[in-house]
Amino acid sequence: MYRQFYGLSSNPFEVSPDPFFFYPTPRHTEALANLTYGVLRRRGFVVVTGEVGTGKTLLVRCLLEALTKNRVSFAYIHNPIISVPEFFTHLIDDFGMASTGCTKIQALSRLNDYLVNRSRKDLTTALVVDEAQLLSWELLEEIRLLTNLETTKHKLLQIVLVGQPEFAQKLDSQQLRQLKQRVGLRCELKPLKSDELKGYIHRRLELAGANSHAASIFPDETIALIQDFSRGIPRLVNTLCENSLLLGFWYRRPQIPSEIVLEVATDLRLDTSRKTPSAEFHNIKLQPEVESE
Repeated sequence: MYRQFYGLSSNPFEVSPDPFFFYPTPRHTEALANLTYGVLRRRGFVVVTGEVGTGKTLLVRCLLEALTKNRVSFAYIHNPIISVPEFFTHLIDDFGMASTGCTKIQALSRLNDYLVNRSRKDLTTALVVDEAQLLSWELLEEIRLLTNLETTKHKLLQIVLVGQPEFAQKLDSQQLRQLKQRVGLRCELKPLKSDELKGYIHRRLELAGANSHAASIFPDETIALIQDFSRGIPRLVNTLCENSLLLGFWYRRPQIPSEIVLEVATDLRLDTSRKTPSAEFHNIKLQPEVESE
C-alpha cells in the first residue's frame, strides 16, 4: 500500500523472522557466532535467552541457514509443548527416519545409529529448540539424557536451546543443575540501544529499496520517540514503524513526524506516559496533505 509512495520494493518492517533483514548488532552477532561455533565445534549444549521480541527466532532462522550451508543435519522444534513420545516422533521424522509405530526405545536406537553413522563421516548433527521456556521438566530431562549419546571424543548430538528469561531462571534452578553443568556456551540478547535502533531502522529501509533516502523517512527526533515507546525491542520497533508508514501514507507525509508515531503508539496501547512529544502535539489534528494544482 505505502511502498510506492516511499520508494520501497518490499515491506521493511514485517514481524516475520526473515534472515534477509538480520541486523548485526554486537550482541546479536556474538549470539549467532556462539550458536554456530557451539554446534560446529561440538560443544554439546548451547543456550541463548532474551526478552520477548528481541529477535531470538530470527537468530534461530539465521542459525539454521548457517547449519544447512555447513552440511549439519538438524531437527527443529518451534513449539515444545509436546509430550515425550511426540518429541521422539518429531525428532525421528525430522532426521528422515520412519517413526510409525516406533517406541521410545526403538526411537533412541534408531537415533543412535543415525548419529554414529554421521559421526563416522565426520558430519555434525543438531537439535534446535525454540521457546525453550515452555519445555516441561520431564522433556528437559529427556533432552539432557540425549547428551549421553557420545563417542570418546565428542557428543553425537549438539543441542541448542533458545528461550525467554524464564528459561534462564529455570536453568539456574537446583532441579536442572546437571543440565546447567553441560552447557558449553551461554549468551543473552538485549534490546537495541539508541544508536543501534537508528541503524536498525535505516538498514531495513535500505534493504527494502529506500537506498539513499532511507535516513530521511524517519528523522532523528522520530527515531528517539520510537526508541522510548519500544524500549529498544525489535518486534515493537517493527510494529511502530510499519503502522507509522501506513499512517504516513494516508496523511501523504514523505517524512514521518513525531505526532504520527505518538498516534500509532496510543492506538497500540503502548506506554506513552513516560516520554511524549512536546505538548502541542496533543492538540494537532493530522490531516492528509493536499497537493497543490
